[in-house]
Formats: sequence, C-alpha cells, structure tokens
Amino acid sequence: MLTTQFPHVVALPGLVNDSRLWQHQVAGLTDIAHVWPGDLTKAETITAMAASVLENAPVQQFVLAGMSMGGYVALEIMRQAPERILGLALLDTSARPDTPTALENRRAAIERAEVDYQAVITELIPKQLHPAHLENEFMVELVKDMAFSLGKDTFIRQQKAISNRIDSLPFLPLIKCPTLVICGRDDAITPLGVHQELVSAIPDAGLVIIDECGHLSPLEQPTRVNDALAQWLEKIGLRS
Repeated sequence: MLTTQFPHVVALPGLVNDSRLWQHQVAGLTDIAHVWPGDLTKAETITAMAASVLENAPVQQFVLAGMSMGGYVALEIMRQAPERILGLALLDTSARPDTPTALENRRAAIERAEVDYQAVITELIPKQLHPAHLENEFMVELVKDMAFSLGKDTFIRQQKAISNRIDSLPFLPLIKCPTLVICGRDDAITPLGVHQELVSAIPDAGLVIIDECGHLSPLEQPTRVNDALAQWLEKIGLRS
C-alpha cells in the first residue's frame, strides 16, 4: 500500500471520458495531492463501478472526486464504504435519477450509436462544452479522441448503467465527510439548480460556481477547478 504525506484523490470521469479528463489535476495538484484517475469502462452497473473503484484504489482511505457519471459512482461509493472517504468532491453531476424524457433520449442515443457512433459523439460535444470552448480545436479534438478511443461498446455500456442508477437524493443527508460541489455556470447537462440541490441536502457542503464553463469543468477551466480543490483540501486539513 502506498504511503505519503499528501492525500490521494481518486478522480472518476464522466461518460466516455478517460484519464485525460483529469490531466490538468494530475499535473496541477502534484505539489499537494496524488490524483489517481479511476477506470469506469468495464463494469456493467453503477454499483459494480463503485465496487471496482474501491477494490483498485491505491490506498485504503482517500479523497473522492467524481464528475458527471463519476459523480453517480461517487455517491454509490459513499453508500458502500463511507468510512474510506476522507472528503467528497462532486463536479457537474446530480443525485437525481433520469426523468422519463432523459431515459428515452439515452435509449435513442444507444440505438443510434449502434449504427453511427461518430455522429452521436459529434452531436454530444456542443452540450458538453461552453460555446466559447467549441472554438478551441485542441479541446474539442481531445473530447472526441477520448470518446472514440473508448468506443461504441463502452458508450453503450455506460449509458445503460447510467439509465439504471438509483435515486441518490434520499441518501444525501447521510453524507458526513467534508463535501465540495463544483459546477460550470453554463452546464447544459447538469445545470446549477441540481448542484444547489446537492449543497442543500449534504450537511455543510460548499459550492463553487465556475464562470465561462460548461459540463466538463476539469478540462474547460482547470486552473479554477484546481484552485477550488486546493483551497478545499486546505480548509479540511488535508494539505498544509
């Protein structure tokens, strides 16, 4: 087991994101934390994803960060093993289950991905990124490359897992570890209201809103996200 004076942050990515989602946190927080991106590509359910993260985490106790789908998994980890979590950061995510409309949209995306996965991803990106960042060719190509590298089968598997997730709202008041909620002000997928809902329900949770940012905050505004995480880790006594 690894030992260090710095906390380990297990960072969980969103739908068809790989470890590159967290590249700026891995590099930018290296002086205060070890950021370990988790792998959510193989399990069939959110519950199984959570169990896999717990089994493969580099240390017994760690800070947990989850973005979007990674946030759904993080909330499941809080149900499975809350004693292992030193602090919880939820980024651009929600505790709610899918609405009937969202479920139908996911089913349609799965069906279309079977025949034209590239088109599905191309249409998804404008929903993920702030309009200003759609002009950033490097960022757009990175988001595409993550999705195309993981491929259609991973997309479908993850969409089905997301569709079958439970309602986490009733569990939020049971979270006792220090919690930070971060969201892009212009997140079109999980808007500000669902983050305020998290903060209202989780005892003593803090909220940081990132301007000029859509759904992929760790990539879109890495400096602001890193600053928020660093200040939070200091506040809860996990960095000096």
